[in-house]
Amino acid sequence: MTGADMLEAWRGHLAEGRRRSPHTVRAYGGAAARLIARTAAESWRDLARIDGPALRAQLAARRAEGLGNVSAARELSALKAFIAFARARAGEAETAPPRLRGPRIKKGLPRPVTPDEAVNLAAEVAGQAEEEWIGARDRAVLLLLYGAGLRIAEALSLGGADHPLGERLTVTGKGNKQRVVPILPIVREAVADYVRRCPWPPSPSEPLFRGARGGPLSQGMVQKAVARARAVLGLPATATPHALRHSFATHLLSAGADLRSLQELLGHASLGSTQIYTKVDAATLLDTYRAAHPRA
Repeated sequence: MTGADMLEAWRGHLAEGRRRSPHTVRAYGGAAARLIARTAAESWRDLARIDGPALRAQLAARRAEGLGNVSAARELSALKAFIAFARARAGEAETAPPRLRGPRIKKGLPRPVTPDEAVNLAAEVAGQAEEEWIGARDRAVLLLLYGAGLRIAEALSLGGADHPLGERLTVTGKGNKQRVVPILPIVREAVADYVRRCPWPPSPSEPLFRGARGGPLSQGMVQKAVARARAVLGLPATATPHALRHSFATHLLSAGADLRSLQELLGHASLGSTQIYTKVDAATLLDTYRAAHPRA
């Protein structure tokens, strides 16, 4: 069996067996490819023999290439999963991967923008676009992130069949899990305005949001447009497209939404992922207090 055969089996397991996202399949596949190349493994049994010191050496080599703590932790997680898979394929009785602690990661709170900043950011992005239809497109995407709490990948995965948007939209998120989110009138109008201006009419078999040449719109193009707009508006570097999703969650929580409902709207697998927004809301409240209270 060749390394290519093992990589194909691994990627197939992730995509079909575990229903991982294409991004995860690429990242975990890349980590596995690097491990196979470094160890010159030629079979599942070769991979099954990889122990803690060998895994630590692989991670050290990646750190020497400039890998940061967050990326190193993800790489280690991918390698452990791959070795466990290899041990199972090799018929080992013990399939657990070597025990190795990853680098410590300091978890920061998401940094939301204010409602006015979210709207102004979308407007500035639209105003800076070279063509009107591109400006309308980017504004529609950003309003989907802020108005419906979509991840940017979820917004860009919408197809022509999803148009016209109704009061509710079925979204396919991480792990191919579906959820239903409400769509505000302003968001529906923004998407409809984009479709009217777009040179390519919506097609059920094509993406709803098109790039300048008609292909799928990439996340990078949206991120670059936001970076230019936030510089003009004087917003911090944390004002990214994903920050609009954080803002959606924070503002709903501030308005009285309960955590369980927020979990459903965001598509979080566990309530623990949603609970971070209670800390964000408290931090925002404290900032407001300090800025406004005469004795603060």
